[in-house]
This record gives sequence, structure tokens and C-alpha cells, in this order.
Amino acid sequence: MERDYSLIHLDHTVSTNSYLNTLCEHEEVPDFTVVWSDFQTAGRGQRGNSWESNAGENLTFSYVLHPDFVIAQEQFLLSEIAALAVKETLEEYVEYVSIKWPNDIYWKQKKICGMLIENNLTGISIHRSICGVGININQEVFNSSAPNPISLRQIIGRVVDPALVLSSFMKHLHSNYELLKEGNVKTLHSYYMQSLFRREGLFCFKDKQGEFKASIEKVELNGRLWLKDEDRKERSYLFKEVEYVL
Repeated sequence: MERDYSLIHLDHTVSTNSYLNTLCEHEEVPDFTVVWSDFQTAGRGQRGNSWESNAGENLTFSYVLHPDFVIAQEQFLLSEIAALAVKETLEEYVEYVSIKWPNDIYWKQKKICGMLIENNLTGISIHRSICGVGININQEVFNSSAPNPISLRQIIGRVVDPALVLSSFMKHLHSNYELLKEGNVKTLHSYYMQSLFRREGLFCFKDKQGEFKASIEKVELNGRLWLKDEDRKERSYLFKEVEYVL
């Protein structure tokens, strides 16, 4: 099958996001250019966390887009299309895949994928978006302090070719990106909402005031999460202001 993306495959690098960002600073890099590394010495995640991944066992990569048609206030849409592409890819192998706000990917109650998106703005638009994705593919033992990791191999009991997973992801990303370019924002956002982890019911959350139970009401296009607690009070949060209690 002919690839519809440019691929740079590395044995190792500090961080695929950093590598791709440096490349973009020095030359013109086309959309859907992918940097895939068998091992990252300092892979980065949300909240400043590192990403544990044994060399050659998982899929750690970054890609670049230049979505100047997306305004800064709605840049969360770029996170949505990436998260949905991972979900759609993993659903080719397993059921019960969901998106934990803002963009972690879960299988049941366990984390199988994380991502980090870094956007550069020009005026009110997105000049460049680099998204780093780490999907647990074949790792069987996790030694970090992360509370709930799982890999595709642990779920289905067999080795999976990371190259096939990457190819499928890029196919779904292309489709979602085209929907975004065509202005199908409501369709994408609705699908994202339907895909959310713990979408229905009361669950435990934690903010700077402590733990509380709430249900998800909505997510705005800027990424703001709205919850409704047991007292029917609405609470809203941006990234890092609230977390799930697992």
C-alpha cells in the first residue's frame, strides 16, 4: 500500500516532538510528515510527565500539520481529531476504547495511549501543530509509577506490528483532518463527546479544593470541560485544573 505521508524513522532520539520542531525551524516540512523513533530518551507527556516505553516495543511518533484555517480559540479541535484517530485505529483490534479528557486514550479503565500537542500561532490562526503520540503496542511489563498502563499485546495476547498501527492512524487522521477542513466541526465534536471516558454517570474528580463527584456536561471547542456535581452545581475547568480519580 502506498503511503500518503512522509516518514522519518529513527533508532532513537530525545523526543520526536523536539526533533520535528527543530526540523520545522530549519526547513519547510510538508503536512503529515511523521517522525517515528524506536526509542525516546526523554519522551514527554501532559503535565510535564515522561512517557515510559521500552525500545522497539511500542509506537512513539510525532506528525506536523499547518492548519491555518483553525483559529486559536478552537485549537482543541486538533487534539480531538488526533484522539479520535487513535481511538478509531485501536478499535480495529479491540472494543471498549474511549478518550479521557483531554486526549488520553483508555481501554476500559487503563491507559493505552497519551499525546502531547504543541501549537505555534500566527495572529489568531494556527501556523504549525506538532502532535506527539505514544501508543503501548507490545510492552508487557511497565515499571514506572504510572498507575494504570496497558498495551495492545496485553489485551489481545499477540504481537502487533507497530508499522501497521501507524499506517492505520495516519489514514484516520487524514480523514478527520479533511472533515475539519471542510468545516464539519459539529460532526467531529459530537463524535468526540460520544467517545469520552466515563461519559455517563457520576464519577470522582479532584480539583484544588479536593475530591467531588460529578458528571460530564460538555467540552467547549477551546477544550474547557464542564461538569455538574452532586448538588447540581456546574463547574468548569481548563487543562490541569481538574483530574479524574481512578
